[in-house]
Amino acid sequence: MTRARVIRPVVDLLRSPDGPRDRQLLFGDTVDVVEKTDGWIRLVADKDGYPGWVASDQLGPEASATHWITAPATHAYAKPDMKSPDRVSLSFGSRVQILSEQGRFLETELGFIPAIHAKLTETRLTDPVTVAELFLGTPYLWGGNSRLGIDCSGLVQAGLLACGIPCPGDSGDQERELGSALPAGTEPKRGDLLFWKGHVAWVYGDNMLLHANAYHMDVTFEPMDQAITRILEQGDGPVTAHKRL
Repeated sequence: MTRARVIRPVVDLLRSPDGPRDRQLLFGDTVDVVEKTDGWIRLVADKDGYPGWVASDQLGPEASATHWITAPATHAYAKPDMKSPDRVSLSFGSRVQILSEQGRFLETELGFIPAIHAKLTETRLTDPVTVAELFLGTPYLWGGNSRLGIDCSGLVQAGLLACGIPCPGDSGDQERELGSALPAGTEPKRGDLLFWKGHVAWVYGDNMLLHANAYHMDVTFEPMDQAITRILEQGDGPVTAHKRL
């Protein structure tokens, strides 16, 4: 088994070659290469063990990242100057190797990124709900994991991984593996997770949820009682679990 890393800003992780998207990988994500065939690579992602296929030109040799992007998104510029041409955009969670520091900018292989948008790879954030809040207004995207588009489980994973807490990629696995189940009637508190069949939401506090959902088609706040009623009435069932991390 060989090692590789993602060399595109956002890459769809497919169920099969040319198949449907299951999740996404970000620039600098490292992977184990399992199989190569006809321009496609089957892999397992380091960050969550998720398997899938990507086009072979979306991977390159493994390289050690020194920093990760902690802003919702950033640009890589041609020069250490915000007025120079922007070459590429990177999402929160992308991993980069810094070649040099030039004033307020960090040089990477892609160009120069604002130093304020990146932290050392060993840096961990402290509140996964605050991390999730960075994605407010991000368009809903089934299987999405970036600031360009994200789904419910992607939003949960972004918050937890940024805080150094392991997290699978799908809501069903998250329901099985994350936290401790609470008895019905337990008062929700900030940082809890509510699960439905095929959906998950952060408890933000004060009867408010924060979630990526297909009803609003973005990451949004929604009153908890309103969301529970809406999801039930639209035919997606009751809350299946209330978990505390």
